[in-house]
Amino acid sequence: MRKIIEKIKNLNTQRTRHIVLRIIMAVFALFVIYRFVSFGMEQNMSVFNMTRDAEKNGVPVSVLEMKKTDGVIYEPLFIKNNRAYVSSMRVSKFKSGQKISSGGEVVSVSSSIDLDSGMHIIRTRGVTDGAHTVEIRENGFYVPTYAVHNGNVFVVRDGIAHSIPVAVVRGDADNTMITGVENGDVVITSHVSEGNKVKVVK
Repeated sequence: MRKIIEKIKNLNTQRTRHIVLRIIMAVFALFVIYRFVSFGMEQNMSVFNMTRDAEKNGVPVSVLEMKKTDGVIYEPLFIKNNRAYVSSMRVSKFKSGQKISSGGEVVSVSSSIDLDSGMHIIRTRGVTDGAHTVEIRENGFYVPTYAVHNGNVFVVRDGIAHSIPVAVVRGDADNTMITGVENGDVVITSHVSEGNKVKVVK
């Protein structure tokens, strides 16, 4: 700025000096106006805030509308010489005619305990030795396994997430069959907390 003023002083005519000073003052005034306008625009701009948006519009969630369907749960079974041994806690899951995912089927399930092993014997047909899974097909309410939290699922009611207790009938790593819900219930399959306002993402 000092150099500019010195150059202006060195100009030959007073009229030229006045013109240059006016130009400089006009440029400075325009710069000040520009700064005020840009500052005002920045103040009016709202920065997107996920937490504030969730409180106002709801947490975006994926959902599953409950409807009884024919689903499949895969139960592991180790078979050797077309025989498998299962505990009393698991025996009720198996019955003759069930398909085995690698091929073959369940032929019979003993209702009594084998005295030598203390287990129930399951006989199969057309199955190689090793670990397999048995297809358990049943009509009921199915949800992704990760949607069940300590015996509860979250449902949408009036736009709010509510936790309700359910009973797990059976399940595997991917799907779980439950009771405690009704046709039309909207189960949340995303992470939420009790009382969250939710927005269903379609």
